[in-house]
Amino acid sequence: MSVKQFYFVGDEPTKAQSASLDLKGDLKAARQAVASVLHVADPSGISFHYEHDELEKFQDIYSCEGPIGVRIDGQPVQEVQGPEGLPIVGSFYEIFPDHLGNHARLFRKYGSVIKTTNMGKTTYLTESPEVAACALAESAYFTKKINSSHPLWGVKDNTAIFIGDTETENWRLAHKYLPPSMSPKAVRHYTPLMQDSVRDSFSVFDALDEQDKSFNAYQYMVKLASQTIGKFSLNMDLGHFKTVDSPLHPVVTDIANLLSLNKKITARGEWYRWLPFGDPQRLRAVQKSIYTLLQEAIDNVAKDAGPDLPMQEASLQASCVVDYLLRATDDQGAKLPPSLILANMLIVTGAGFTTTSALLSWCLYSLVTYPGMQERLLQELIDNNISNETTWTPELVNSLPFLDKFIKETQRLHNPSFQPGRTTKTEVVVPGGYRLPADAVIIPAIMHIHTNPKVWRDPLRFEPDRWDTEEVKKRHRCAYVPFATGPRGCIGFNFALQEVKILISELVYRYDFEREGLESIEYDPEFQLIRPLNFYLRAKRRTEWPEKS
Repeated sequence: MSVKQFYFVGDEPTKAQSASLDLKGDLKAARQAVASVLHVADPSGISFHYEHDELEKFQDIYSCEGPIGVRIDGQPVQEVQGPEGLPIVGSFYEIFPDHLGNHARLFRKYGSVIKTTNMGKTTYLTESPEVAACALAESAYFTKKINSSHPLWGVKDNTAIFIGDTETENWRLAHKYLPPSMSPKAVRHYTPLMQDSVRDSFSVFDALDEQDKSFNAYQYMVKLASQTIGKFSLNMDLGHFKTVDSPLHPVVTDIANLLSLNKKITARGEWYRWLPFGDPQRLRAVQKSIYTLLQEAIDNVAKDAGPDLPMQEASLQASCVVDYLLRATDDQGAKLPPSLILANMLIVTGAGFTTTSALLSWCLYSLVTYPGMQERLLQELIDNNISNETTWTPELVNSLPFLDKFIKETQRLHNPSFQPGRTTKTEVVVPGGYRLPADAVIIPAIMHIHTNPKVWRDPLRFEPDRWDTEEVKKRHRCAYVPFATGPRGCIGFNFALQEVKILISELVYRYDFEREGLESIEYDPEFQLIRPLNFYLRAKRRTEWPEKS
């Protein structure tokens, strides 16, 4: 055993740290030993240097007498850069209102990890799949800890699965009980619900066609997605398709307002959050209102809840997620504490319809914007004998290759989510040689990872057929993360994907969609998700269909 001194190239050798190396070791063992003392998230990127030479053999490292330099992915270690900004407001005016466009510009200027400071809040973002892989893994260096710089700080609740910290007993319990309700078998259980929900909307879209009216795609996709999720999560008919002008249910408007107000407040700094008036006051009122409405819905389900069942069985017999949570037991007969049900139902309901409604909207956008997409999807449906009388099954959903590629490419280029923030536990050096301080929030910026020109060929081109290529099949595992990944990845992805595929297929078979208007589509910079604001469609009822191929 020999103790050697190691320092980061880019730092002074006087900052070298000691690491013990075993004579019988190898380069991999040396990298791991050095990573542990220098806090390197991914040891595989470490290379060793002495004076002007790279030490490529373990024996050279073991025999070296002086401090040994360490590079990460061939780069010296550096502090993360970002725009200097202005006093007090920081880089706020360089980021907003177009944070997506400005983040892309800053990645090109400063590199694959950038630093922004807005109104006293410092946040790091990355477009690198390698950095994202480190950040999204619960590890010695990263976790989900929602501090004052985290984008979910304004709605943090440690009794809920998505808006709470990982290293809590409440998260462990929620992560134990909730996922079975959205497993592939459970999703099969809810397939008829998805089918019925979209067909219930036809009377409204037929009426709009008869009246020769266009409609705001996002507003009606919110109605459709939340109508489906209302039944799935709460066994509630939200009444969104009784008439063309049926209003959104208060559960939906409250959750949408919650996300919008949280984005506005967290973007403006911690001081703004505590104001007794304006948006902060409205956020507190909306939080109280939504919890009241959800508790009423939970109480209504509880009146007719059946007997307790083991989790897997309960997931297949429950009428909705609330019913499942009220009845599910583990192998010791224990249940999710009642005190954790309310906040988790906010997450299941809110995350369920907000992300899906935006994705449905972007799917419709892709159908009418990129030439040939609507025609190809319709032809695939015809070739597989699908119609509005089809009884959907998961096997049928998964047998449509173009539909799958189309959804993937839409999620790559127009993914609604963009901020799965994670927090560093210690100072850490990530791939590329970027040094992050302890308790720093880093956001794998999904849109920019999905359009990173170093990762994707012709990244801004909508090309579903790229998903058949070896190039894409060999991509880094975090080059495509529409639902994030790791222990804190989206637990509802099975339900969401099947829901979107059924709903889009049903709509495309029945209607020919056309874009209304020529103005460029704007996204909402003050919402928690990426949603189109001014995307209008005309849905014309089909009277004829193509022949089979």
